[in-house]
Amino acid sequence: MTRESPQHLIGRTARIASALARLYPEARISLDFVTPWQCLAATILSAQCTDRRVNQVTPRLFAEVPDVRAMDAAPAARIERLVRDTGFFRQKTRSLKGAARAILERFGGEVPSRMEDLVTLPGVGRKTANVVLGHVFGQPGLVVDTHVRRLARRLGLTRDRDPDKIERNLRALLEPVEWTSFSMRLILHGRAVCHARKPRCEVCALVADCPRIAVAGVARPRAGAKKSRGGAGKNRV
Repeated sequence: MTRESPQHLIGRTARIASALARLYPEARISLDFVTPWQCLAATILSAQCTDRRVNQVTPRLFAEVPDVRAMDAAPAARIERLVRDTGFFRQKTRSLKGAARAILERFGGEVPSRMEDLVTLPGVGRKTANVVLGHVFGQPGLVVDTHVRRLARRLGLTRDRDPDKIERNLRALLEPVEWTSFSMRLILHGRAVCHARKPRCEVCALVADCPRIAVAGVARPRAGAKKSRGGAGKNRV
């Protein structure tokens, strides 16, 4: 497949972004939280776990351990019991307590609002940091989870597999004001339509701008061919 020109790729990305905005106008993370700490904690717990399960666990967690100081003071065994159902509960407990201690010691008890500070917290990678930046501090944050990774490659918006490289690729195609909403909408579209094993191409609103790269049973487009318009660990996140 010939490499797409930057101008054409930016234009195609804009059309995809517009289509996603029409489909998911209220796109936001599906985790429930009230405070910056709760957003951070819930996102840490969401590693290798569904948001639905996290939302079943956090009401009791936040009722009993509502803030950074309470998390720092709570015995690890108590936190493990509270977060067990999210999986990898021992590692997640270490991350939660480590992040709480770091926030108290280095940031005056307040969740930091800069990427370079957030990623120094135990259990926090760029994905979690971007969630917090976008949903708590109103800063552009492009979240690359498994859905964004899959859809960005299928849509031909990146050839990379590394999440950090994918993030850079997508940021170059969009205005910063679009970063948070675009990534949230890709996540929603990945859950609803563009499934990993059997994408629902026949009902997909993006099909006119999608080369469907690496979709089972669909060949890569030949150079110059017209696209069809029909048919079908470590918990640093």
